[in-house]
Amino acid sequence: MVKYTEALNLPSAVRSDRLNFIKVHLELILAILSGVLILIAWWLMHQGLPTASAGVYISAYVIGGYFKAVEGVKHSIKAKDLNVELLMIIAALGAAWIGYWTEGAILIFIFALSGALETYTMNKSKNEISSLLDLQPQEAWKLVDGEEVKVNAATLQPGERIAVKPGERIAADGVIIKGRTSVDEATFTGESMPVVKGITAEVFAGTVNLTGAVQVEVTKKNTETMFQKIIELVQSAQSEKSPSQLFIERFEGKYVKAVLIFTSLMMFIPHYLLGWSWEETFYRAMVLLVVASPCALVASIMPASLSAISNGARKGILFKGGVHLENLNSIKAIAFDKTGTLTEGKPKVTNWFVRQDLDHAEVLQMTASIEKQSNHPLAQAIVQFTEKTVTNADVQMDTVEDVTGFGLKASFQNETWRIGKPDWFKEESISKEILEQATLLSQAGKTIVLIEKNEEVIGLIALKDQVRQQTIEAIKYLKSVGIHTVMLTGDSTGTAQTIQKETGVDSFKAECLPGVKVEEIKKLKTQFGQVAMIGDGINDAPALASASVGVAMGAGSDIALETADIVLVKNDLQKIAEAIRLSKRMNRIVKQNIVFSIAVIFILILSNFFQALDLPLGVLGHEGSTILVILNGLRLLRG
Repeated sequence: MVKYTEALNLPSAVRSDRLNFIKVHLELILAILSGVLILIAWWLMHQGLPTASAGVYISAYVIGGYFKAVEGVKHSIKAKDLNVELLMIIAALGAAWIGYWTEGAILIFIFALSGALETYTMNKSKNEISSLLDLQPQEAWKLVDGEEVKVNAATLQPGERIAVKPGERIAADGVIIKGRTSVDEATFTGESMPVVKGITAEVFAGTVNLTGAVQVEVTKKNTETMFQKIIELVQSAQSEKSPSQLFIERFEGKYVKAVLIFTSLMMFIPHYLLGWSWEETFYRAMVLLVVASPCALVASIMPASLSAISNGARKGILFKGGVHLENLNSIKAIAFDKTGTLTEGKPKVTNWFVRQDLDHAEVLQMTASIEKQSNHPLAQAIVQFTEKTVTNADVQMDTVEDVTGFGLKASFQNETWRIGKPDWFKEESISKEILEQATLLSQAGKTIVLIEKNEEVIGLIALKDQVRQQTIEAIKYLKSVGIHTVMLTGDSTGTAQTIQKETGVDSFKAECLPGVKVEEIKKLKTQFGQVAMIGDGINDAPALASASVGVAMGAGSDIALETADIVLVKNDLQKIAEAIRLSKRMNRIVKQNIVFSIAVIFILILSNFFQALDLPLGVLGHEGSTILVILNGLRLLRG
């Protein structure tokens, strides 16, 4: 059992989740208890004990209706308007007044059961926060005067240093200042392979340190970490409502007033115009009060929306609100940034060429040994490639010099080596054969690195930012559902043309500065209406804000994550296709719910007017339709 003092120290999201967990189970228990009391009261009535039966019925009313009555009163006072909860309580009391204790109690029971089911739906959608919070370290080893002191992770401040041992979760966002390790970042990126991290490498709270002991300098407060931003995105999504839900809520108050007015008229007009008895007139008015209540209509959207948001969060798609999930359904065009969105954002070796008269393995071995001394992304990509090709890449160079902006210069046993950009080398040192290879590969949008030995270029390596494997499938799906795709990139036209051919996007705009991307988004909105933008960088933030729906890649910059309406946590572009499918599915289910609930209300009202509907069937039809609508919305939790 959690102590009170411990509970006070829990994060607010955890306390909220536990309270919701308690509430949903308490509502369900009270609803079931109300149903049991109804059965007991019915049995007592048939045993000729009406007084005892009435007492048990009253207990069933109070126990089953407590939560909804309190909720209805509080909501009415806060919103200064009537609501469905009050309508149901009035209907149940009206049924008891004319002697239909069983029907009124059943109404309370089913209403309480559907309420517990709706609370369960909302609670279920919040479980993603609990699962995320389970990954958040609560303690850290803070370094104080060289000693490790265990502290609450929430108290860590930028500039402080912490020690992280193998197998532990990293407690804060920061940079490694001592040691080398591999880190499992699947929580954020979805990448199954661990990432090797050395000095100055950035690490994130909630990720797992796998192999080496490291020291980390904290760069962000606990409330500003990437981990916390993800939690806030889920919380934000749960609090914001879609336009359809807001409309239903505005409509609810007016509708309830209309039902009460018509019920009041129903108490008198049929008696005088149709010759109904006073008992029949009042009875039909109470039935009208029950069947005309918009419970099913009110429950048509919120459970479905919360279920869809929960489904998305479980798959690494974070919606900042139901409005963005709903808007995604009407998107007609999507603009993509290139680097880090359509592509991996990391260069890989695609081609290599070494002069025929040389030992290829030896050249690659020397290249790998030199490039190991650099942390540049191109150098790391070359090392990864050469390690797969040569058996020993650990030649100890005599000297290695990093020439900023150009490449690496090294010496080994009276030999001089240079590896770097083509414009670092004299034109006369490059053979015609290598120059032709370099020109051909450059035209294909690849980055060229030349290898020189003793002032003579002997080979080259070509690298390219690879298109994500998921990108091609995502583009295919988007085009199949009639969505126009555009690439907006700051790269050259040649590189953009190459990426367009590989990905299949419909069109592109190259050499885009941030302002140009915004102008292109505005043009697309004029042409297509609803437009989405997907990006990951600081330069994408203005375009993300200008789009109808902004989508950020999870490994993107902080400002991109803050500006976007949707975040793809796992950096998987296929998730945008999944998000659109989820949006379409949610809108389809919402339409089904609305049409079904309106049809049921219309049929029940008509049946009541023709005296073909008794109160028990009215209760069953009304509350049964509400439960069916909620269950239909819950289908979005699956798949």
